[in-house]
Amino acid sequence: MANGFIRYFEKAIPEFWELPAMTDYVSKSSYTYQQVGEEIAKLHLLFEQMHIQPNDKVALVGRNTPQWAITFLATITYGAVIVPILQDFHPNDVMHIVNHSESKLLFLSDNQWENLEEEKMQNVRGVFSITDFRCVYQAPGETVQAMMKQLPTCYAERYPNGLRKEDVKYAQKDDEELAVLNYTSGTTGYSKGVMLTGENLCGNLDFAGETNLVGRGYRILTFLPLAHAYGCAFDFLAQIAYGAHITFLTKIPSPKVLLKAMEEVKPTAIFTVPLIIEKIYKNNILPKLNKTSMRLITNIPILSGRVYAEIRNALVKTFGGEFCQMVIGGAPINREVEDFLLKIKFPFSVGYGMTECGPLISFEGCDTYSPHSTGRVITGMEMRIDSADPKNVPGEIQVRGRNVMKGYYKNEEATAETFTADGWMRTGDIGVMDEQGFLYIKGRSKTMILGPSGQNIYPEEIEAKLNNLPFISESIVMMRNEKLVALVYPDSAAMDEMGVQTKDLDVVMETHRKSLNEQLAAYERLTAIIIHPTEFEKTPKKSIKRYLYEKA
Repeated sequence: MANGFIRYFEKAIPEFWELPAMTDYVSKSSYTYQQVGEEIAKLHLLFEQMHIQPNDKVALVGRNTPQWAITFLATITYGAVIVPILQDFHPNDVMHIVNHSESKLLFLSDNQWENLEEEKMQNVRGVFSITDFRCVYQAPGETVQAMMKQLPTCYAERYPNGLRKEDVKYAQKDDEELAVLNYTSGTTGYSKGVMLTGENLCGNLDFAGETNLVGRGYRILTFLPLAHAYGCAFDFLAQIAYGAHITFLTKIPSPKVLLKAMEEVKPTAIFTVPLIIEKIYKNNILPKLNKTSMRLITNIPILSGRVYAEIRNALVKTFGGEFCQMVIGGAPINREVEDFLLKIKFPFSVGYGMTECGPLISFEGCDTYSPHSTGRVITGMEMRIDSADPKNVPGEIQVRGRNVMKGYYKNEEATAETFTADGWMRTGDIGVMDEQGFLYIKGRSKTMILGPSGQNIYPEEIEAKLNNLPFISESIVMMRNEKLVALVYPDSAAMDEMGVQTKDLDVVMETHRKSLNEQLAAYERLTAIIIHPTEFEKTPKKSIKRYLYEKA
């Protein structure tokens, strides 16, 4: 049976042997592909000595670093199953996932270990720091720390001439077997273990190569959480498989930090989420466009083209100036921002996916991209809209194909609910598809609101308009007491800059409400905008946890 997933990395290490593979942006420490191979070999020896078996689970939690990535690669190439856990999860959730997955080993950042209780993780035989791979805990009766002391000697005996290219031989494992157990961080208040096979991940890696989103010697700045499927597949696994050089940001990606790193790394391709580009648009570009002189210039066709070209060139330079394409995924992009990027001919594309597909479902390159769509279904996947008129009447997006997960780990009920009787996976997203196969997403089925006369209201579309208005940082639209309202968290920085005081907000928001309602259908109009005093709580993917706020 095929085992192409592990072969990707067995081939990459020798093929790109002398090339740089991974760099820590802060410490500047680097690994070549050869050095990555050496670290993998050491961890394989440890796994052997501990009698870790194929398909045993190894949990991994911590910030994106080369050591995090090496641990991931060592686990999957050994034939074990990696359980990447988002570092933003609460310690209780981390321990729950470690226990639920039955993980035998746990690799983590030093600061993570301080918050965990080893006696509550009864399956774990050893805990290791991903700072330096030392053993920080061994279960009673284990001799892990003694094994670690002997590891250099064992390595020298196994590889007396050092690791050579021909020594890189990894596990033989069927691609239909489990490779990654990825726990989702949804907005509904609980996580499920998504079972991704080697075949699921091969579907994503093959696609990355076919579309030139990766390549030998590409420079990649990784700042998306690698424990999330999007970042893991395209910012990490695909890059290593095709010989790129990854620089791990290893800092909180504030716009200031991120843009400085972009300037230094000059990435060849960029994988990001809408939040980054939307912040830059709202804070850096929109104020300039709103100046009277700029509005006059952009209304003159012969001049507007030059102005937009200058803005595009400046924006490209902001992101390092050398990328072929920016891929925006992980969440819907604000339509106003998207329209602006199209107007200035910025090289971007939008993809659609979910953890359950490891993640990719649809995509289209920037040259053939259709505005406001999320591209067309990718090779190896099929898509249908559960609607009597899929082109005009929104219905649930359903998919099947090589990227679709095996199911949820130890959760047959949730798995059964997710698949239709004829084998299609329900995405929970609502959309339409045009004659050319382009997908247009309207919103989540769980967030859709039924209007007073049965109309479908998609709160995400209203929120996108709200969030572009002055002094609004973020919003949630919901039904309360049979009336449509919006909760709004104010943009305090913009208020300070413009001298707007808190006592003035009610008047400002009422003006916004009336202005917005003129752009909406009658059944979508807001009856009130309510000020929310604190930032909304979010998942690590930066989606608002709506369920916390939808109670009256």
